[in-house]
Amino acid sequence: MTDTHQDLRRTPLHALHLELGAKMVPFAGYEMPVQYPAGILKEHLHTRASAGLFDVSHMGQAFLSGTDPAGALERLTPADVRGLKDGMQRYGLLLNDRGTIIDDFMFTKLAGETDLYLVVNGATKEGDFRYISEKLKGIATLTPRPDRALLALQGPKAGDVLEKISPGIGRLVFMQVTRAEVAGAPAIVSRSGYTGEDGFEISLDGRDAERVARALLADPAVLPIGLGARDSLRLEAGLCLYGHDIDETTDPVEANLVWSIGKRRKEARDFPAAQKIMDEIAGGVARKRVGILPDGKAPAREGTEIADKNGRIIGRITSGGFGPSANRPVAMGYIDSRFAKDGTEIDLIVRGKAMPARVAPMPFVPHRYKRG
Repeated sequence: MTDTHQDLRRTPLHALHLELGAKMVPFAGYEMPVQYPAGILKEHLHTRASAGLFDVSHMGQAFLSGTDPAGALERLTPADVRGLKDGMQRYGLLLNDRGTIIDDFMFTKLAGETDLYLVVNGATKEGDFRYISEKLKGIATLTPRPDRALLALQGPKAGDVLEKISPGIGRLVFMQVTRAEVAGAPAIVSRSGYTGEDGFEISLDGRDAERVARALLADPAVLPIGLGARDSLRLEAGLCLYGHDIDETTDPVEANLVWSIGKRRKEARDFPAAQKIMDEIAGGVARKRVGILPDGKAPAREGTEIADKNGRIIGRITSGGFGPSANRPVAMGYIDSRFAKDGTEIDLIVRGKAMPARVAPMPFVPHRYKRG
């Protein structure tokens, strides 16, 4: 069912988006900016070259509390939650009892605090929070925080920009998190993001969001960036979009996300459907998520069928488009594992015609996280 604008929720930056000339579209139950007057191409390239500000307040933020919130969360994810050090953040997969992916999310252990801070996808947050609460009833308590906004400042100049209004924040390295003041507003700041670039995510009270956003946009290095460029940036970075590249029909092995399963968890086999997943790691799976480079200039969109050179359908594109920084079409999708080796020549069936392509490693542009 398509959202009507009357049904849509608004983030605390809604008025600012309109002031900046954003084109607003329905997304994850919210009215969100898909692009600004600069356009998707310029927004994408500006983020890679300088710094872009994204409103990601539609995402779900929550705190998990209890006597052992890390141990509780490990009942639902194969990530090593107990091993997470103070002031660090980690990527995790929320699994159902079959071992398929309900969502991907970030979890954080703030220094000196016992609660875990979670961020889940906007389109799935109500279901995620309900699932976590029901599964951990009597063990841990989940407290959603819809009052909080979330901003992402991404790009090679993000550190210099944020340092001006949050002195000392530049000391953070990739996946480190701290409580800090940003333009005088108390915030949780992580050096992370979903573009493949260096950058930060800033969680703060919704009442402070517009003031902080304006302070960031006042820097000439920063442009506002919409959902269109966010999608092309994450695709070039080889990062999954939930509901497209991963969902409850995919598991961590098929999705090529085995790296998110902690070593200790593999040994203990104490996560949902652990035996099935460990058997797949050892014995392989029928299909795998891979990167794909179409020949020529025509992009392959989501849903495009993948065929072998004999015309047999062997997979499907889950995300695809033109990569402005790669300066070529890029895509990812699921393919018969026998064809998943980098360099394998395949065809993409576009409007009934076979268009040549090849399996390729991801990311399509190098990650530039600040690792130390």
